[in-house]
Formats: sequence, C-alpha cells, structure tokens
Amino acid sequence: MLIFVNPLQASHQPRDEIFRGNRVPCFETPRRAAFVEDALRASGHAVRAPGIDSAVALGQVHAPRYLDFLRTAWAQWLALDAANAGEQPFPSVWPVRTLRSDVEPLNFTARLGLYSMDNGSPLCAGTWVAAKAGADAAASAAHALLKGEQATFCATRPPGHHAGPDFMGGYCFLNNAAVAAQVLRNGGAARVAVLDVDYHHGNGTQSIFYERADVLFVSIHGDPRTEYPFYLGHDDETGAGEGAGFNLNLPLPAGSSAAAWFGALDAACERIARQGADALVVSLGLDTFAGDPISTFKLQADDFTRLGARLKALGLPTVFILEGGYAAAELGHNAVRVLRGFDA
Repeated sequence: MLIFVNPLQASHQPRDEIFRGNRVPCFETPRRAAFVEDALRASGHAVRAPGIDSAVALGQVHAPRYLDFLRTAWAQWLALDAANAGEQPFPSVWPVRTLRSDVEPLNFTARLGLYSMDNGSPLCAGTWVAAKAGADAAASAAHALLKGEQATFCATRPPGHHAGPDFMGGYCFLNNAAVAAQVLRNGGAARVAVLDVDYHHGNGTQSIFYERADVLFVSIHGDPRTEYPFYLGHDDETGAGEGAGFNLNLPLPAGSSAAAWFGALDAACERIARQGADALVVSLGLDTFAGDPISTFKLQADDFTRLGARLKALGLPTVFILEGGYAAAELGHNAVRVLRGFDA
C-alpha cells in the first residue's frame, strides 16, 4: 500500500489550547503523526511525500474568503503587533443565530471568530504551511487511486474532518477527506463514499457534501448530545436538496462496546454497497481505542485489524486519511493494524 506523509506537519506546533476555560498543553501534537510514520516504517511500509497540489480541490470544498483568511491569518496577527509572534490568537466572539456572517469584520479577533466553530483550533506561525501540505498529501493519496492503486494511506496532521466549507474547528483547518473525495470526483469517479470512523462526528465533511448526491457521507460516532461536536451528527440528518438520502449518521452512546460499534460498521458498509460507489475515502480516526484519553468507546487493538478486513470486503479502491487518536504511542500500532487487516 502506498503511504503518503506530510513532511511539514511539525510546522503546526501551537503551544497550548483552551480546555474547559483554561490554557493547557495541546492534545493534538506533531508526535501523533510521528508515531504513525515510525510504526509504518518499522512494519516495512515505504513512505513518500506528496506530489500533487490540492489547490483546485481546496477551492471546490472550501469558500475562497476562508482560504484567503487562513493563508494570511498569521501575517495579519503579526501586523497588529510584532510582539504577537510569541502569542497565540484565540477567538472570543462568534456570529451565532441572529448575528450576521456575510460581512467580514475588520477586527482580527472577530474575523478569527467568524471562521471558527470553537476555540479549539489554535493557530501558530506554521499552521497554513502544515495544513496545506496535509491537503496535498490527501490529494496525492487520492490521485494514486486514479492511477490504478487499490489502496493508499495518508498519515498526516493536522486532522481535517471538523473543518467545514468556511470554518475551522476541533484541531482541523482544511478538510483532507473532502479534498480526497473531490480529487476522485474530478478524476472521473462518478460516485464516492466517505466513511468517517472517528469517535467524533465529521461535521465539517457532512456540511461540505450535505446537498450533493455524488458523495455519500456515512459517520459512526459518539452521540452528539453528550460528545463533541455536539451540534451535528444526529440520525435525522439525511441530506438536503439533491443530497437528500446521501447522509447517514450512526451515533452511539458514550462507552459503547466493540460489538455495538461493529454492528454500526456493518450498517455503514451495507449503505455504501447500496450506493454503488466507485471509490471509498475513510476518515480514519483511531480515537475509538479503549485507551484513548479523550474518548470512551471500547475497541481493543485487535479490533483495528478487524476494521481493516471489513473495509477490504467492500472491494473498493480506498484511501485512508488519518484523523483523530490521542493515545499517541498506540496510535501508530493501531494504524498499522488497520492496514494489515485491509492488506490480508
């Protein structure tokens, strides 16, 4: 299996984040991807850097003004005060409900809030560089399928599935899975399925494709009534307009067993098979692991091999995109187990 990594992922290394109202060290760190890359190399996989520019696909899944802001955000922050080089900006106001979002404020912090769904995606000097390289890796992994590869894996960070058409959130800035799906569509795949198996609902991916019938989005995740991102991921969200019927959410209670989770996976795979998809994109969150520090599902190490085997049974060209997973040392081993199950 071809493995793509983001050689610039460590450029995004914010110092801290806001958690329960306090500044704490970031959960999402460069060592996450490093553990995965090291485990892949140790298991005999060769890794490669991206070779495809994601710019076209990015412009199709994200709003131009959002991309413009993200590309220039750090320069805007420094332009306010050179001393900001040692500070991290955080939003403090958001345009909810009756507030307007169509007019971009002149105030930087207000613009940051306009393009953020939460204050959990801290920016630093290298955020855009790392996020864009990650999107390039996702585009490269999808392009390889178009060239005849049966499966590829994109071991990159920052993750992407919480990033929507015009907002960042949940450590995510650019939606790598959406980029991969769009590259596949641009390359001739008539129907693409995106399966999100992260503990947290892929609200950004759902939002991007919610009114489209060419990309089916299916997600297995913690019940949004108690789990992040809270405001999306319910089972009555089934798509709108042309996309009606092309969105399937399978929320599970916090603490769900592996048996319950694999029951949902079977339902997800059955829906994907009915679509007649030409290719599959898997948002591979590995935070369903029982040892993950910020999630509560009960999957054990061997369950990830079983996951890979179940996805292989779909018989589709597949690109895996790394999403969440914060039990850092185990993250790499569990990623290898998924690929091992798929390749068996």
